[in-house]
Amino acid sequence: MRTIKTYDIASLRCSQITSSEIVAFVQSLPVTPQTRQNYLSHLGAVFAVAKPAWGYPLDRQAMQDTFAVTRRLGVISKGRSRERRPTLDELDRIMDHFGGVQARRPGSLPMQRIIPFAIFSTRRQDEILRIRWTDYGGTKVLVRDMKNPGVKIGNDIWCDLTAEASAYIESMPRMDDRIFPFGNDAVSTAFTRACQFLAIDDLHFHDLRHDGVSRLFEIGWQIPQVAKVSGHRSWSSLQRYTHINQSGDKYAGWKWRAPPN
Repeated sequence: MRTIKTYDIASLRCSQITSSEIVAFVQSLPVTPQTRQNYLSHLGAVFAVAKPAWGYPLDRQAMQDTFAVTRRLGVISKGRSRERRPTLDELDRIMDHFGGVQARRPGSLPMQRIIPFAIFSTRRQDEILRIRWTDYGGTKVLVRDMKNPGVKIGNDIWCDLTAEASAYIESMPRMDDRIFPFGNDAVSTAFTRACQFLAIDDLHFHDLRHDGVSRLFEIGWQIPQVAKVSGHRSWSSLQRYTHINQSGDKYAGWKWRAPPN
């Protein structure tokens, strides 16, 4: 929204913002069609509540027309589902890298705990960093404000924890009310820089969640069991994980399956 404020459309009166103005704005964005759709979705959320909540005369029909036109013209499009998963070799290199960082700087982020927890818990980065000790119940964890298209705030869901994920929580010192009391930017930057330094191409922190969910199917779990861990409300959204090409536990003999001492 801060970026949108820098464009000409932000200086128009509500009554002046027609579908043609919005289309022109979207077309002017120097980003991919997938990112344009993301911008338009955020702007659409404002249009949805502006008049009934605040009395601002923004035309919801203009936004609906914009979506129809820009989609038809190929100006926007849905993002493709990522299928990238880390290999064990890549993870070993990343974990060794952070082991070296920890040895040189003992006060640095405990990425050797955060990364395996992300995999075994299937949690998103921001969810991990919000978990409080009071949210932890041994075999379950309360995931606060879980990502959901219809509910942004207050979507708190109890999710099951795998034994590996619970072990990593138990390994964390109680130095804060949060289990992982670190900033999103710090974790994201550390992971990205490690991948760049190690020449690991196109691996994102969020890919760890995808790998963790895929693993559960590979070890024979069924959709209802996986959904209790991942927090997916719609089983249909898990269908793409069921067409896996391997079976067995990828992490059966992994050095970091259990927390380091």
